[in-house]
Formats: sequence, structure tokens, C-alpha cells
Amino acid sequence: MISSAAHPGMLSGEVRDIEADSVVRLVRAHARVRPDAVAVRSGATSWTYRQLWHRALVVAAVLREAGVGPGDRVAVWADRTAGVIAAALGAMSLRAAYVPIDPTHPAERVGTVLAGARPAALVHDGPVAAALLPALDVPVVDVAELADVRTPPEPELPRGEDIAYVVFTSGSTGTPKGVMVPHASLANYVAWCGSLVGAGGSGSPLFASLGYDLAMTSLWVPLAQGGRVVTVPGLWDQATLFGAQADPYTFVKLTPSHARFFEALAEPPRYDRTTRLLMFGGEALDPALITALGSRLDGVRLVNHYGPTETTIGCCAHRFDNTALPGTPTVPIGTPAWNTRAYVVDEQLRPLPPGRPGELVIAGSAVAAGYLGGTGAGDRFVDERELGGAPGPAYRTGDMAELLPERLLLHLGRRDDQWKVNGYRVELGELRHHVLSVPGVADAAFDVVRGPVDSLELFVRAADPAHTDGEALAGALRKALTGALPSGLVPHEVHVVREIVFNSNGKCDVAATRRQSERAAR
Repeated sequence: MISSAAHPGMLSGEVRDIEADSVVRLVRAHARVRPDAVAVRSGATSWTYRQLWHRALVVAAVLREAGVGPGDRVAVWADRTAGVIAAALGAMSLRAAYVPIDPTHPAERVGTVLAGARPAALVHDGPVAAALLPALDVPVVDVAELADVRTPPEPELPRGEDIAYVVFTSGSTGTPKGVMVPHASLANYVAWCGSLVGAGGSGSPLFASLGYDLAMTSLWVPLAQGGRVVTVPGLWDQATLFGAQADPYTFVKLTPSHARFFEALAEPPRYDRTTRLLMFGGEALDPALITALGSRLDGVRLVNHYGPTETTIGCCAHRFDNTALPGTPTVPIGTPAWNTRAYVVDEQLRPLPPGRPGELVIAGSAVAAGYLGGTGAGDRFVDERELGGAPGPAYRTGDMAELLPERLLLHLGRRDDQWKVNGYRVELGELRHHVLSVPGVADAAFDVVRGPVDSLELFVRAADPAHTDGEALAGALRKALTGALPSGLVPHEVHVVREIVFNSNGKCDVAATRRQSERAAR
């Protein structure tokens, strides 16, 4: 591998040996060495590492009897429960990949993900959408109904190259894409991220949807460290998330939008009393937000965490504190993860020197194994040799970045039609696909309204404006999108306009379209 000094457009993370090649081995080790330590706490119920590993082996034995084996995929109805965590571990221990299914997604979205995943089985923990099960021609396992039997023999544990999980992200063509993440990449991530958050404390709260990789930091990092995962019922459950506790959390990970929401409440969280480290991820971090949190961050270590799903949860991070905020528009995303390299390149993938903005490309251990079925991999996943490096996988993030003189990466936004809204990735191509499929719609434009909770706004031009009932069309759009998309991708406001305005460059002028809509409404 070439050095950063010899390649000024490349920034390299530390080169480290990773002891375990999967989180499965790490959890098994904790179950043997400290079996009575609490692994998962859900309300008043706690599972020790012995109980979690035992339950994972029971799930694995049932799945193996059902024919699940290496290379298969197991759909997991991803409620935030100890049983679901055991289900994921059980599937991975068979060298199968688990595919989290968000229970809050509409049936059409769930059906699309299941069709793409082609699972060999589905596992859930208690109630599951009744309409889903008859449509599945695969074995269905309810963890809650499994008998408490003697611990089954351990299967052959996964290898580093085996796929640990597949997460489906928003797809630019209208179809979600399944990102395949190997065990070695996940093991590299939890080791690196564990070094950022440190030890001590009472683990981490798990409150985000397990259907997205945003939540996986709060799931797999504590378990890899032998710490505790504390399940939180709701994303906005302030009392459980930030209520009084004897020992502060080791870390809390949330999006800037999440933090802004809590700031609007009558009694915003006292982070200095509830956590030792606060990690931001999923969106650009504005230094003004840190300033607004004020003294409630005193003594709390801060990390800005960055990474697309295709780079295994996170691939860059920047440690800082509230006493020395940067003068940059956003907090830098810092330096790459262990065994990972970052390039800032031009349109021909030629690395650019510090101070020149370009596309951010990630290479090394953080990079996923591609998309399930190879869909869309050709323009995103490339060989590091194209960047002037050694042979190996690299991922074009589509994000613009700049390498600062102090050798930190600064995120500069997107170069394509992709946004982050409340930490969730939104491909405008997918939105357009669903909007334009509604009868009577000729064109569409989108905007993000930033606030305590960010929301999407949709402007549509009717195919026949003179004879279209705007309210009826808006209602039809809301119904169609709610039935097809996760709630985070459904626009909060729908405006039917006579015209979508374009500027002299031929690009949609959303601000002008909004003004025109407001004038028409007066």
C-alpha cells in the first residue's frame, strides 16, 4: 500500500490487526469469560451474555433443521428486542446473513425487500404482520415460542469473507438495493469504533430502527466490547433515553436532527448527566448545534461519525469537544477508520491535493461486498487501482469533500440526487419513480424543510392543470406514497402547482416554485 505522504490526495487510517473476524466470535467469548454480565436490557428484563448466546444457538439449531446454511439469507422482523438480537446472532452463526425488516414499513416496501432478499427463512420475536406470513413460502420461526432446551452444539462459526448482514437502502431506480456487508468489515468497524467510545459506562441505548445501519453502532459495538445494549421503545422517547440513571451510558449515537428535536422541548437533555460520549452521525453536523447545547455538553466527549451504508456503518470520524469548535461550515468528518483509506478525486478519479474539493472515495476494510445481485455496483464499486492504489475494493460515495491542511476531511454535500433526512438516505430517483407513477402527475420537485424534525416537501405539476382537482391529486399522492415507502421518505407536504420553475441552467428552481405556489394560494 502506498503511503499518504507519497499520495497527497489520499488519507489513510491506522493499520491494525483485528483479532476476531466476526462479532459472533466476540459475543461467544464474552459468554464464556463473563457469562453473567448483562448483554441486553429491555425495560425490567435483562439477558446475560450466557442467556443471549444460548438463545442464539437455539435459533441457529432450528434454522439449521429448516435447511438454512452458509450463504443463505434470513429475514429478521426487526423489533428492538433481545429475541431479535439473538435471531441475528443465530443466523450469522450459521454463516448465513441476516436481513433486517423494519416493522414500521408499509407492506409494499416489505414485500419489495423480501422479494429482493429471497430469504431461506424468516425469524421474529412475538407478533408480526399477519398479512405478511401467508405470502412467504419459507419456514417462519418465532423466537418467543422456542422451547428452552439444553444448549445445542455450536455450528461452524462464520469466516471473515462470509456476509454478516444485508441492509436495503433507498435506490435511485425506484427499487431498494441490498448492501452486503462481510463479517471482516463489521469486525473491523466494531474494533475501530470501540476504540473511539472507550470502556466504562452502562452501554448504549438502542432506539433507531434496526432496518437501517444507523442503529448498528448502538447494537454491535457494545456487544463486541462485552457491554450492554439498552433497548428504547421509541425514537423520541426522551424519558427512557435520557432519564436519570445511576451510571451514565458509555455512548449515545444520534443524528443532528434528533438532537435538534430534543432541543425544542421544555426540558432538553442533560447530556453531561446521561452519557460519557455523544456521537453524531447520519447528517452533516453544524457547529451551531454544539453551541446551542452549551454547558450540557461539559465533560462529554464528542465524535462526528460519517459513513454510507456501503462503507459498513461508518468509515471516518472526528473527535472534538465543545470548548474548541472548528471554524468550518460543518464539523469535519475527520480521518478514516482502521485499515481504511479515503481519496478526494476529480471526475476522472484522479486524486486531488489538499484544499481542492472533489468526490470522496473510500477503500479498504470498510468497503462492503457490493449490492445483492450486483445491481448498480458498476458505477459505485471500483478497484482501488483506478485511484493509484493497490488492488482492492473502493466505493464512490457521491459525497463531495475536501482534505484540509491539517489532514482532516471536510464534508461538502452531495454531487448527485441523494439527501439525508433525519439520518435516513433518500434517493430522489426513487421518490420520482413513485410520484410519477401516480396517474395525473406530469412532473415533480422536492425540497427539505429543516427544523426540529426535518421533513420532505413535494411539488407536483398536474398533467392537465386546467381540469385537475389539486386536493384530490395531493390526497392520491399521499395515499400512494404512504403505501409504498418508509415514513422517512414520504413527503410531509404535497403542493400541486401549475408550473415547476427551472433556472437558466435548466435546473429545477425549488425556491421559485415555492414562491409561485404561495402567490397562487393567496
